[in-house]
Amino acid sequence: MPPVSTPAIVLSALRYSETSKIVRLATRDFGVQSAIAKGALRPKSRFGAALQLLSEGQAQLHMKEHRELHLLTAFDVRQLHVGLASDLERYAVACALAEVMLRFAPADAHPESFELLRHALVELETTDQANVEAMGLRLLWQLVSVLGFAPSLDVCVIDGALLPPGPLPFSTRDGGALCSTCASQHGATNLPEQARADLLALLEPASELPALDAKHGAAHRRLLARYIRYHLGEGAELPALEFWMQQPWVAA
Repeated sequence: MPPVSTPAIVLSALRYSETSKIVRLATRDFGVQSAIAKGALRPKSRFGAALQLLSEGQAQLHMKEHRELHLLTAFDVRQLHVGLASDLERYAVACALAEVMLRFAPADAHPESFELLRHALVELETTDQANVEAMGLRLLWQLVSVLGFAPSLDVCVIDGALLPPGPLPFSTRDGGALCSTCASQHGATNLPEQARADLLALLEPASELPALDAKHGAAHRRLLARYIRYHLGEGAELPALEFWMQQPWVAA
């Protein structure tokens, strides 16, 4: 097929031979694709320093039908997101987002997930330092939702019963909240009323971000990580998500 051009974000880049790189790209028009950038490691490469993790630009690709590895002929950088590299927490969230996208986004056109990732990187660069953790939780939940795994919080995921205010039984396995009857039969984690309110706020982009102390922030990270591993993980190793989960940059 003829060469194509599409907005893209670099999700990973690996050395290949002495002079080339293999990159995984989130593209707006073709989903997540792998491509070889020949000569990318040469001193006078036409790619320069463009193929850095999380770089955003316009990719020129020769797509090979029925092949998993395509040819990247150019990558014109539009945004480097340098603000992420200056703060480990922001960078950790961005890497977790890239990992979820890399592992679970389709290899077909899925502009919703691409635009969400592009928006997320900008949000991470610009949000106040005090809100980075909550913003990271919101953006990861949004990506999970756009990929088709949004949790239900208003009605029971098993029998559709409306859920009353108060503490909320939440089942990672079943994909969201349960009524008391189903919770007694299937088992669930009980979210206190405040945790329920915070989760609702995280899932609603227009809501004010919740203020999370260390204890509650850790609980929300554990819940989200369990949800991702169960519904999307399928046994895959997720080191970036694990790194973000553990927050090693926080002094003990």
